[in-house]
Amino acid sequence: MTEIQKQGRQIPREFSIIRIMQTDVPGNKKVFVGLTYIKGVSWAISNALCKILNLDQDKKISELSDDEIKKISEFLRNPTFLDFLYNRRKDFETGKNYHIITSGLDMSKEFDIRRLKKIRSYRGLRHALGQPVRGQSTRSHFRKRGKGKAVGVRKTKGVKQKWKDKRKNTQGQENFTIRLE
Repeated sequence: MTEIQKQGRQIPREFSIIRIMQTDVPGNKKVFVGLTYIKGVSWAISNALCKILNLDQDKKISELSDDEIKKISEFLRNPTFLDFLYNRRKDFETGKNYHIITSGLDMSKEFDIRRLKKIRSYRGLRHALGQPVRGQSTRSHFRKRGKGKAVGVRKTKGVKQKWKDKRKNTQGQENFTIRLE
């Protein structure tokens, strides 16, 4: 077992965290599993990366050398795999295939949603209203999505005064009840 020097103590490397593409990957995970911790890297891409770079999938992340980590980073920056594995095929502006990872993935998704809202497409309107975009049922779901508060009745001062006035005007009548629900 390899060990690293940290603050004057010996810490086993298998309990360390390896930083790949601005993402902390636990050192005790296998390469195949650990690469999926990076945003934008799926199981299929992790498998393709291991095959193309000739990495052992059962090897632990902490056992990777610095050269192997650099190879992984370079490959993820400029991937060369089959077209169906890219997560950005036929980009709207350029028409090229890209594979976007980490924070670039969040930004491109946000820009796409803004563009859909701006051109007032059906999908953009559904995003703006907080409704499901891809045809899901709305009858029993999506009612409290993202609201964060429970629905209830809020009484104001004017409403209480209105009910008091009604009680005064109807005191002589029989069989009259006021229900506050």
